[in-house]
Amino acid sequence: MAALGLVCLAVVLAVGLVQSLDTYNVKDVPVLVKTLKNLNRGPPQQVMTKRVNVEEKWITQKLDNFDDSNTGTYQMRYLVNDEFQTEGSPIFIYLGGEWEIEQSMVSAGHWYDMAAEHNGVLVYTEHRYYGQSVPTTTMSTENLKYLDVKQALADVAHFIETFKSENAQLANSKVVLAGGSYSATMVVWFKRLYPDLVVGGWASSAPILAKVDFTEYKEVVGQAFLQLGGQQCYNRIENGIAELESLFANKRGAEARAMLRLCNSFDDQNDLDLWSLFGSISNVFSGVAQYQSTGDIEYYCDYLLSFRDDATAIANFVYWAWGMPNCIDASYDSTVEYYLWGVEHFDSGRPWYYQTCNEYGWYQSSGSRNQPFGTKFPATLYTTLCGDVFSSQYGNEQINNNAAQTNEYFGGMEPGVENVYMTHGALDPWNPMGHGVAEGATVIANASHCSDFGSVRSTDSEEMRASKEKLAELVRQWLA
Repeated sequence: MAALGLVCLAVVLAVGLVQSLDTYNVKDVPVLVKTLKNLNRGPPQQVMTKRVNVEEKWITQKLDNFDDSNTGTYQMRYLVNDEFQTEGSPIFIYLGGEWEIEQSMVSAGHWYDMAAEHNGVLVYTEHRYYGQSVPTTTMSTENLKYLDVKQALADVAHFIETFKSENAQLANSKVVLAGGSYSATMVVWFKRLYPDLVVGGWASSAPILAKVDFTEYKEVVGQAFLQLGGQQCYNRIENGIAELESLFANKRGAEARAMLRLCNSFDDQNDLDLWSLFGSISNVFSGVAQYQSTGDIEYYCDYLLSFRDDATAIANFVYWAWGMPNCIDASYDSTVEYYLWGVEHFDSGRPWYYQTCNEYGWYQSSGSRNQPFGTKFPATLYTTLCGDVFSSQYGNEQINNNAAQTNEYFGGMEPGVENVYMTHGALDPWNPMGHGVAEGATVIANASHCSDFGSVRSTDSEEMRASKEKLAELVRQWLA
């Protein structure tokens, strides 16, 4: 089966990685960057079953919403679907996050269906510094000072006020928000800062606690493989990665480098290179778990178990996931160089990495023993990268202080908001940073990250259907 599955596996695994590179693949992308971009891509595109007229529009936003003396502006892009618009239509806004917006989110899916029920206008806003809504001529560290969630939320507030004032039919319309992942976090925080501008919101897979050393993430990834793939698969992952670590630790690095097809630039005596490699290996499994749908993990586990030994299985699995290049570039210096290249060549990887250094952390480390991905990618890898890519001021202490300030400002696990419906997949690795059942969120069994945006359908699990129906009833109440 190993040989037969090669092409299929490569195509399926590589699809997310290739999508996340979009138009920026003119430069070779180191595997750490590639796997991180894959984990931070936008929510799944919805399946469009009919032609919908979606307009691309632009609004002038202030470069700095909090400095009256700064007269700089930029053009923020948004998409509008007004096919249902009538007098007093409610406004259904989907917030963009660290990705480029696209029309399916306002053309199909559960959000679209609810807008249709209420004759709503659908809008998708693009976040500053992502997609085509870039306020500055470069993404230098100096220019990125205008990138933070407070500025982005203020952009949304200004958008709502302007959009209503410029549309006579919508002057008194109620507004509801939706978002997934980081933009779901924005939904929660927008309701905290601007409660009078929206009547309610849907936050799917929202992390609301900033945490630098996010050890729980890999634990949930491991649990997804254990629960859906079985103990034998979990053991293969754990033993294979441990064996690769051991080869490097016991002066058999040449053997491991050959097995993993690493480029000559890789230095197995350099901790940062080893950390980058093992972080990237773990991120392949994270990508599978974070975006898994029914049968995915079982399929990949069957493939892993088709090999005779553990390390060979891991080496082949990640090689195909990375697109089978001539050699694997896992060096730390290449990662730094790529993010520095992003100063002049706009690339969503750089602004999002800046936000993690400046506001959140969320570094998915090997700090827990309750996961199968080894010990060789501490949070120190990611905090060191902050300093080397942006500024020496981003040391470990500063990054921890930044995350603490975010939690203090937005309330951490106690955001103090009303009329926000939070949903999480039980097997979404991000869910430990969000509300659970005890705090009033809905946790959907076997579901992953942002997996509930599709229309209600016969293939939904009982829990998934119940959650979608609960949301639809809440929206009816908010708009009544």
